[in-house]
Amino acid sequence: MDTGNAAWMLTSASLVFLMTPGVAFFYGGMVRAKAVLNMLMLEAAALSVTAIIWTLWGWSIAYAGTSIGGIFGDPATGFLLKDSMVAQDGVFTAVNTSGDYPGSIDVAFQTTFAMITVGLICGSIAERVKYSTWMIFVALWITFDYAPMAHMVWNHGLLSGDGAISQAIGAAAHDFAGGTVVHINAAVAALIIVLIIGKRKGFGTQPIRPHNVPFVMLGAFLLWFGWFGFNAGSAFGANGTAGYAWVSTTAAAAAAMLSWGFTEKIRTGHYTAIGAASGMVAGLVGITPAADVVSPLWAIVLGAIVGILTCLACGLKFKLGYDDSLDVVGVHGVGGLTGTVLIGFFGEGTGLLAGGDWKQLVVQIIIALVAILYSGVITAIIAFALEKTVGWRVTEAQEVGGIDLADQGERAYDFAGTASSVLKEVR
Repeated sequence: MDTGNAAWMLTSASLVFLMTPGVAFFYGGMVRAKAVLNMLMLEAAALSVTAIIWTLWGWSIAYAGTSIGGIFGDPATGFLLKDSMVAQDGVFTAVNTSGDYPGSIDVAFQTTFAMITVGLICGSIAERVKYSTWMIFVALWITFDYAPMAHMVWNHGLLSGDGAISQAIGAAAHDFAGGTVVHINAAVAALIIVLIIGKRKGFGTQPIRPHNVPFVMLGAFLLWFGWFGFNAGSAFGANGTAGYAWVSTTAAAAAAMLSWGFTEKIRTGHYTAIGAASGMVAGLVGITPAADVVSPLWAIVLGAIVGILTCLACGLKFKLGYDDSLDVVGVHGVGGLTGTVLIGFFGEGTGLLAGGDWKQLVVQIIIALVAILYSGVITAIIAFALEKTVGWRVTEAQEVGGIDLADQGERAYDFAGTASSVLKEVR
């Protein structure tokens, strides 16, 4: 065992875990005050339900089980992590593996990836869905969508660099840390759900403003910090690739923040804090699949392109009429798709503009399209089933009065109580 690699991967797992609370702040600040607790609770469920499902069978479907058609692994081989953990003298440790750090650490790292992926979906359905329905959705989606997608891309499956699609085209598909598995996957799921559950009351007819912009900025900075584990950790060792992924990740995020800001300034006359936070995240999303294969120049160019495109894309929901509350589709869908496809142009030695040919571009487009199709079909089945059984939405009165009070029985800010206390003291 290489203790340096083991330490780095445990650290990376912890950094990626932090990303879900980061998303909670990022999304929580964007919703209205009457819905912030519900948003934080949706993210808490993303952490907790995913941890249980991943321990039971998610890990086995994604990484441990015998591959079935290159689409998913059997859920029995690694059920309850029996392939990864062993007790020695009453103390649990890892089963010996062929890698240079214990398999138990890989379980931890991959658990956090599953958590953040399903946590991204929350932003699209803000202020209107039942907490109970969301918990059921998380369990089903991790089982039937995320775990198989991880298997297909990262465990020698259909969409991997050595999978059937790559072999047919003659170029290895590349997704370093989750352009397809995480961002395209979550964004497509988000779009499908919002089309099924419908718009918030007042969407498009009245202002729906963020209640706490500093929360949004805090969440974005936490995400940037956690992303070092997300991308640099995907080198699976304390090595030069990890170091470079840190550098390219930062360059792309910075470029996207600036390009989003310039785009916003031209369109509205302002550089907004919400725009800066969204631009950071968009750049992080875009570089995720490409962090190890684009040069510093192309990392900056990629980030700048993603910042402009995602900024423009976020306004489409008003023109097209779908209520993606916090722009999951615009930021993660467009950003993840752009980053995945741009490998076909910027990938070192394989991309059209970096010494390669057309094959890399073709394979990147195909794996993105397959990811979109798979996520769309599986999510639609799950979401329709839940709509027809337990139902997704709270009542209109509960939504208008505030989902925090309706679903959690609490308020984030007791303004009335505070005012009453002040008046009593004055009297």
